[in-house]
Amino acid sequence: MSYFEELHPEMDRYLENHASEEPEILRKLRRETYQKTTQPHMISGYQQGRLLSIVSKMLKPEKILEIGTFTGYATLCMAEGLTDNGKITTLDINEDLAYLPRKYFSESEFSSKIDFKIQNAKDFLAETDEVFDLIFIDADKESYTEYFRLLKDKTKSGSVILFDNVLWYGKVLEENPKLKSTQMIKDLNEQIARDNDFENLILPLRDGVNFLRRK
Repeated sequence: MSYFEELHPEMDRYLENHASEEPEILRKLRRETYQKTTQPHMISGYQQGRLLSIVSKMLKPEKILEIGTFTGYATLCMAEGLTDNGKITTLDINEDLAYLPRKYFSESEFSSKIDFKIQNAKDFLAETDEVFDLIFIDADKESYTEYFRLLKDKTKSGSVILFDNVLWYGKVLEENPKLKSTQMIKDLNEQIARDNDFENLILPLRDGVNFLRRK
């Protein structure tokens, strides 16, 4: 359950009932994620998926990077906006779960545009010289500030970066966080707010999305 859903369940249902319908393949993937994984709440979900889809369609990106594939729901949402020759690179380190995104990627109309890698994201970012139009990060929270540092050189003017879970179930309001992950997310939000190379807004969607645009 997301932070917003936990606080306002009726409003969350209202928002979901008044958003554009998700494609059938995403409904199937969402259902199977809840049936076959131990932490189904990690999926991006319906509302956030539509946000990612709309942002991608507005940008019409040629290159998308995703850090944290999980079952591939967000991947397929962002792929909806790719150009004809576009590509989305999605990274994860969980080989045990890789069968599920691979299954749905191969079934989707975007199969030829998806490059799914089982690879550490920091290693990938250190090796690649690619510049991305759209980047979505939903991975290990303790590495968020490091990802932000590494991603700066992988963007250009107009590039969009989205960090998920930046409200961290409300824990960002804690003055002296007990969890390292909470402190890292607080540090990330502070760094982004002070960075003159980006403009940003935190959207209170699900567990919070920090939405950045490179100036």
